[in-house]
Amino acid sequence: MVYCKKCSAILVEDANYCSACGTSIKEIKTEEFAVSSDDLVKTVKKLIHEGNVRRIIIKDEKGKMLLDIPVTIGVIGVVIAPWLAALGVIGAIATNCTIVVERRKS
Repeated sequence: MVYCKKCSAILVEDANYCSACGTSIKEIKTEEFAVSSDDLVKTVKKLIHEGNVRRIIIKDEKGKMLLDIPVTIGVIGVVIAPWLAALGVIGAIATNCTIVVERRKS
């Protein structure tokens, strides 16, 4: 039997999430890097197209979270367009941003 690392509940075979607490079972790797506001939209588009990204979090210079984008398999342009518009506004307001990327470990 396999148990959840967070709540110790018994997991269903081949589960992606714990049915008791909702914690992701698959390992996640986090990367963090700084970009200028000019490169923000371009960098996020590139990350979305990489495919193994689960979530993109945009933070300002002080570390305050400005935007949290959940990225799912099969994201299409129509769905992501509002997020990119919000990124354009953030890029106009903030001079430097930090992008935190959560990826699935292979």
